Amino acid sequence: MNEWFKDVSLLQAALVSGETTSREVTMAYLERIAEFDQSGPSINSVKEINPDALHIAEALDQERKQKGARGPLHGIPILLKDNIDTGDKMHTSAGSIALKDHYAKEDSFVASQLRKAGAILLGKANLTEWANFMSEAMPNGYSSRGGQVLNPYGPGTFDVGGSSSGSAAAVACSFATAAIGTETSGSILSPASANSLVGLKPTVGLISRNGIIPISHSQDTAGPITRTVKDAALLLEVLATQDAHDPATSTKPLQTSNLYTLELNPYSLQGARVGVDYTFFEDLNKEERNVMDQAIEDLKSQGAEVIEISFPVTERESSVMFHEFKHGINAYLSSCAPHIPVHTLQELIAFHREHEESALEYGQSVLLDAEQTSGTLTDSTYIKDRIEDLRISTSDGLDALREEHRLDAFLSPNAAGSQLPAMAGYPSITVPAGYTADEGKPVGLTLTASAFEESKLLSLGYHYEQTKSTPHQEPEL
Repeated sequence: MNEWFKDVSLLQAALVSGETTSREVTMAYLERIAEFDQSGPSINSVKEINPDALHIAEALDQERKQKGARGPLHGIPILLKDNIDTGDKMHTSAGSIALKDHYAKEDSFVASQLRKAGAILLGKANLTEWANFMSEAMPNGYSSRGGQVLNPYGPGTFDVGGSSSGSAAAVACSFATAAIGTETSGSILSPASANSLVGLKPTVGLISRNGIIPISHSQDTAGPITRTVKDAALLLEVLATQDAHDPATSTKPLQTSNLYTLELNPYSLQGARVGVDYTFFEDLNKEERNVMDQAIEDLKSQGAEVIEISFPVTERESSVMFHEFKHGINAYLSSCAPHIPVHTLQELIAFHREHEESALEYGQSVLLDAEQTSGTLTDSTYIKDRIEDLRISTSDGLDALREEHRLDAFLSPNAAGSQLPAMAGYPSITVPAGYTADEGKPVGLTLTASAFEESKLLSLGYHYEQTKSTPHQEPEL
């Protein structure tokens, strides 16, 4: 497969020059999906193909000839996580057999923006069922509708990460140029780092949540999973647009630029102050720690100052996501068509019990806990927990640490430090750091900043990506 199939900018250049067409590119991806996703190593990352994908590609080829390209995503095939609505012939199921016959009435804002930019929505990617909010026992990448996604760097050996498992595994295998995942707490960062990819979890509110099956309205966001930082910036430029149907998108400061690609600074690490809490390294094995130690040395060699810090520790269990999930999922399911068997969380739990053999491979303990909440968001426990979460994660947490140490960003391995930024709604980016010497397992370097500081994170990640000492390795399919 040509190298330009793995990079939006290179692929767009090939399309502009006439070296290939969007139809040919789409066919090439479909051939790879047939060869490696549904047979061969059976990565199982793509759940559904858009039946109109080739027609859309042909139409975009014609439009390119007649009017020119709409922009950098014109004719580029992209996969969507299967909890993002598309108002077409593809299902939106969150990986659940309870929603196997569910078609969304209209596009999510994310899907609509991609279509306007000329992207080809190639299909839907498998995921951890209900975005990993069903059972504590459920492994990353498993869903009752889609089965188990495998990590192409170690099928059946390495954790694929979750919950945007298929989105990441598919991009790593070159089944699409890029993919869109969603994150509540680690669900983009985890699979992106596990599959040697760039994953950007934006500030909550930068990308509309409209038309995405929810877990937590205070933490949910969509975000790009790509091979390069520049590609993530390109996608963010298309997706980071105000949506009248999502009030959170109005919180972006007016002075904040949307020109993420133009603002990529290849010298951003020079003089940058990066804070690291080494307790996040404790779960790494020796080889993984070696990769992270080398990544930190690479940062320092480019002029960054790495400062040891300590994240605030709390033993409390927050009820926020349980309350918000019941409220959000009841609202979403209530709008599903009458033939869908579930329209409330209570009905979903009952459906699972009635179809235990196929639906409850790993139980539904998390759903049961969520059902115990009121679902109205008036519960005093919920309100107090939400306020406490914000205090711990922002004013007394990340904000205080940044001010005390004059930090530009926080560093952590993979998705280990995702909890506090998730509570705060702050952005993070993960960039491939390298591979373990013994097994070739990918390890990701993750950076976190404050709200709407995506340009800073993208620049830091871009500088690191361009100068790191470890070259990219492809999975052996």
